Amino acid sequence: MGSNSAQMVLKACFLFAVFATLSTSLATLQVGFYQHTCPQAEAIVRRTVAKAFSRDHGVTGGLIRMHFHDCFVRGCDASILLDSLPGIDSEKMSPVNNPSLRGYEVIDEAKSTLEHHCPQTVSCADIIAFAARDSAFVSGGIDYQVPSGRRDGRVSLAPEVLENLPPPTFNADQLKARFLEKGLSAEEMVTLSGAHSIGVSHCSSFNTRLYNFHNVTHAQDPSMDPSFAAYLKTRCPPPSMDNRVDPIAPLDFSTPNRLDNEYYKNLKRNRGLLTSDQTLMSDRSTANMVNNNARHGSYWAAKFGEAMVRMGSIDVLTGSQGEIRKRCGVVNYY
Repeated sequence: MGSNSAQMVLKACFLFAVFATLSTSLATLQVGFYQHTCPQAEAIVRRTVAKAFSRDHGVTGGLIRMHFHDCFVRGCDASILLDSLPGIDSEKMSPVNNPSLRGYEVIDEAKSTLEHHCPQTVSCADIIAFAARDSAFVSGGIDYQVPSGRRDGRVSLAPEVLENLPPPTFNADQLKARFLEKGLSAEEMVTLSGAHSIGVSHCSSFNTRLYNFHNVTHAQDPSMDPSFAAYLKTRCPPPSMDNRVDPIAPLDFSTPNRLDNEYYKNLKRNRGLLTSDQTLMSDRSTANMVNNNARHGSYWAAKFGEAMVRMGSIDVLTGSQGEIRKRCGVVNYY
């Protein structure tokens, strides 16, 4: 067998194993898992998210992002919530998550209420999944059923974040490969990228597109709409050693607090904020997906719910695996 044929066989075996694992996870989780043990569980989380949204519309983008950051590192096991231990930084302390990731207080409030009603029954991992769904609902009217039954992990290591999460500098091929490693297709990657319709990004994540794109040919990324770049420069000064703060900018300037398909329309206008956003228009297959999502908002919304369910099933702990934490920030001690 030639080397190319051998590589194709190995790749096929890898893909089969990844998708078989994800399918098993989906079969293990169950919609209405807490129907008998804590029937008010999902309603409690939804009320908590709605209350937080009424105070701060920006929190929903943080909660959806938290679900993504949790699932891509060690699977959907709430490892993102664990506090650091002496000498061991947790995922919270990774520069990817600290200080930008938000919404921890919403999860803690929901957990506290659930512990009062149903002690040590509802996992923190499921609370994150419910909160992400409820964030999509209050900010965009997107609703879907969340299979539950996840259990919480006991390990959280900061270095694993950079090893697993795609950085904002990835191109389309790199994004497709990283999502495929997690059992998600290119279509699901493009669909989930629509979550960038809400939330914010620190200027440091895209400043090179404005000021130092290419030392020889371009100071500014030529794929960015010039008027959009000019506006961003009013919010994001050139990076320097004197900068004491890292300003933020909305990921979607059109409808920054509404989860909708404006994100894809912005990409068609060359107004994607991050390299990993605008790159979706540089690849023929992903560009076609962007165009379809831009034209059909309800079609994208339905796909978004389905893709969130798929993502929420990555490497889950179920049955007797892991634990149900009493508090989301620390493991149980017996």
